[in-house]
Amino acid sequence: MATKYGKKASEKVEKAMHKKKKGTLKSGRSGKKVTSRKQAIAIGLSEARKSGAKVPKKKTTKSSGKSSRSSSTKKS
Repeated sequence: MATKYGKKASEKVEKAMHKKKKGTLKSGRSGKKVTSRKQAIAIGLSEARKSGAKVPKKKTTKSSGKSSRSSSTKKS
């Protein structure tokens, strides 16, 4: 079985974790200090994606295929 993440990706995550521990890792959008471990990993993976490292695609939520109209709104 092939590995999911490349070496470059793990290096980016490692750097993000070190920055988080130092207290210098900032969120991209708000610029606030990152304290969450999960958020630090997400930032590292995001940077790895941007640099072209081997990282799986983001998981996206699938919307249900139903439209806003339901059968109960039809008049008989």
